[in-house]
Amino acid sequence: MKVLWLFAHPEPRSLNGSLKDEGVRALKADGHEVRVSDLYAMKWNPVVDADDYGHDRTERLDVARSSHEAYETGRLAPDIAAEQEKLLWADAMIVQFPLWWYGMPAILKGWFDRVFVKGFGYGVQGEDGRTLRYGEGRLAGKRAMVVLTAGAFEPSLGPRGINGSLESVLFPLQHGTLWYSGMSVLPPLLVPAANRVSDDQYATAADRLRDRLRTLATTPPLPYRTQNGGDYDEDLVLRPGLAPDRTDLTIHQHP
Repeated sequence: MKVLWLFAHPEPRSLNGSLKDEGVRALKADGHEVRVSDLYAMKWNPVVDADDYGHDRTERLDVARSSHEAYETGRLAPDIAAEQEKLLWADAMIVQFPLWWYGMPAILKGWFDRVFVKGFGYGVQGEDGRTLRYGEGRLAGKRAMVVLTAGAFEPSLGPRGINGSLESVLFPLQHGTLWYSGMSVLPPLLVPAANRVSDDQYATAADRLRDRLRTLATTPPLPYRTQNGGDYDEDLVLRPGLAPDRTDLTIHQHP
């Protein structure tokens, strides 16, 4: 497989940095091709700007329209185009980061903001005019897996934990970004209590990561419902007969 490892941590000697190195070594040892986007090392610019699209600053900036035009005409900023090329090259993407304030570090959120422009990550139209998203789109057929560390202990990221379930915390990324753009999303790998990891616990975490990478091509993805598969009505609301009387986020997965 061809794997893009998208990494967001400012310290290469951190727990995250060590796990990234372990993962890349494991993939290469198993014969996979790997490219790494180390966002802090790259000094990635996370801020959407008119210059991303060669936009005339004297005119009002419409991000969706301007980014779409720039994408279609090959006028996107070179750093954005380079990341899109990596993702189109890849069969799978690992998204690795520490959980900060219930979300991604800003530099990683900015990667998605700038790279997933209209026409590439969203706003993709099928031949019949349908909008292709939530299981369809330009990135359909690719796999994605989130690898994250958290300071919290694992039970507190459970369904009754004070931090909310891991599925709920990751829903904007896994369902609202990766699945939205068409990618199949594998169950995430969490390393909890990250600032308390002993040598033995690190060895266990590294083993878990290697095991997950060995099955990157075969692990069943999260069974998210597709937008255009008939489960949602014309307002994109789940039909009444499916998961009735429930409103938790897991209703968007097949039972």
